[in-house]
Amino acid sequence: MTPVYFFTGFPGFVANQIIVGLLEKGMEFKRMYVLVLPSLKEQAEAIRGEWMEKYGLLEDRFQILSGDITERDLGLERETVKELQGSVSHVFHLAAIYDLAVPKDVAYRVNVIGTKNMNQFVLNLSELQRYVYFSTAYVAGKREGILREDELVRPPSFKNYYEETKFEAEILVKDVMEKRPVTIIRPGIIKGHSKTGETSKFDGPYLFLNAIYRLKHAPFFPKVGKLNGKVNLVPIDFIVDAVIYLSHEKKGEKKTYHLTDPNPYTAEELYEMMLKEMLGRSPKGRIPLSLVNFLLSFPSIRRTLHVEKEITDYFIWQGTFDSTIAQRDLLEGGISCPDLKEQLPSMIDFYLRHREDQRFHIKIR
Repeated sequence: MTPVYFFTGFPGFVANQIIVGLLEKGMEFKRMYVLVLPSLKEQAEAIRGEWMEKYGLLEDRFQILSGDITERDLGLERETVKELQGSVSHVFHLAAIYDLAVPKDVAYRVNVIGTKNMNQFVLNLSELQRYVYFSTAYVAGKREGILREDELVRPPSFKNYYEETKFEAEILVKDVMEKRPVTIIRPGIIKGHSKTGETSKFDGPYLFLNAIYRLKHAPFFPKVGKLNGKVNLVPIDFIVDAVIYLSHEKKGEKKTYHLTDPNPYTAEELYEMMLKEMLGRSPKGRIPLSLVNFLLSFPSIRRTLHVEKEITDYFIWQGTFDSTIAQRDLLEGGISCPDLKEQLPSMIDFYLRHREDQRFHIKIR
């Protein structure tokens, strides 16, 4: 059966890049549907127009549906739902709130209720071949030590509501896995393309770059506490290649994958590498992390540096993601995560070229 794809989370960066990956790899498909919030429909239409010209994509093969995962039947008309139920073969559920500072009620409505609605939608698809759910490796919360792909253990607590609601959502998807061919993707912190550096927003590791750039005239850059937590960064092209491969291979069914870097760097190593690459400087001296956290408790300082205070929680967290299953299953496809050190030049070059464009920057509260 020629695939019929259904995506949520479009025109977000990851969904966008997976679709581009399918088009550039020449993957056969009968039709592709993307569920788009009404407020983003104009943006989605513009992207579709670009793709129609670039890839020769016929309009009826790429259909934009206005809807909302937090609503019953995804906010779609009943006739549309019936059409999808009898044709969709592959579902990629990426829509979520990706924000470390998100309020609990907002995160719960989108990440948990939205996933519950998506699960119900999937259970009614008569032609389903694969349901790909995007979780996060950080459903581990504050659990530490070796964290395995084949386990989902409730941690003693979470660092933020993003982690907590993604954990609750994954529990719901695990139930569907008993009845349908499900693949759960737990990526690390997704960054831009490993070779071009291209990304859609400067969050996560880019907040390091924000602080370094805004303090570039400082007389010295101290080390901060003992930032020995491993920061697991993965490039978008690795995620795209892995997801497309695993979602079309039989061995990907009913499995959970850590799409993470098997050899991550510590936060201190990352800071030093970024400082060297961006400014050609090395840190001198050391200040306590408690001082940095105190300073970031002031909104004015967070906005000046353009840094979220929640990010420091990840600098000292002692969790290690075991990705044995993912590495094994991706081996035959020749897919592996590249070394972060080799990606820094293109990452920082892209950042410096676009640092003044506010469309790339996230809102700092």
